[in-house]
Amino acid sequence: MTNTQLTLIQIDNYGPWTVSPSPRREADLQTLQAGLYADLSQFVGSRDGYAFFTRFDNIGAVTNGMEFDDHALVQESIGNRYPVTVSLSVATDSSPVHALGEATETLQEVGSAQASDRREVLYGRSLPDDTRTDDDVQIAHFDIVGATERYTDELNAIDALIRVQRSYVELLEHMRETNEALSFFIGGDNFVAVCPSLDRGRYADAVRHVETTTGVELQVGIGRGPTARDAGTAAKHALEECRQNDSRIERSASIQAGD
Repeated sequence: MTNTQLTLIQIDNYGPWTVSPSPRREADLQTLQAGLYADLSQFVGSRDGYAFFTRFDNIGAVTNGMEFDDHALVQESIGNRYPVTVSLSVATDSSPVHALGEATETLQEVGSAQASDRREVLYGRSLPDDTRTDDDVQIAHFDIVGATERYTDELNAIDALIRVQRSYVELLEHMRETNEALSFFIGGDNFVAVCPSLDRGRYADAVRHVETTTGVELQVGIGRGPTARDAGTAAKHALEECRQNDSRIERSASIQAGD
């Protein structure tokens, strides 16, 4: 059974800050958001986690193995180097959707994302070391079959983007509603889903759903491990098997047959 630790990272009072004392240049805001995400991704990644930008002012991270002290260090580092602060909420559940839901509700109960008096909140609970296992995180790495040949090299860039984003939204909604999994666009034609323990048939259903609704074909590699890094690396290797075998679904050796 998976036991995913999710951390919601939210910029404090960001909306009002962007227009105070007057509206700030959009290029500066985009640069700040990109830099903040890059730093958070690097910090979480150095501790074997994954960070996903979602809406940039909200960042979701899989943080199995990170303690509360690590989260506090994130806040200190951002507060020292950026003109904004971040609040963090941590939750753990066998369902990634439920974990993120709990983390979100905790921050909402503390105060609004646009409340000037909510700064550097840190709430929740990290997964104790004595309860961690080698199966805590399951990652599925999806990509579009033949995206370069079919879309990038053939279509107007914005039309290619529309194809990719439509397939992402369908995957995102299907995986959330059907499987309690969280899916994230990670650039190019790639999506990563943080999943509970799912069997092969659930992934086959997801691939079939996206193709039926959008005409876009997906392939997916699935991996499992004690951290997002371990599970994600296994998933990437499994995805390479898809490409080599011209198959649609491959699972890493860490996932036993019948899971």
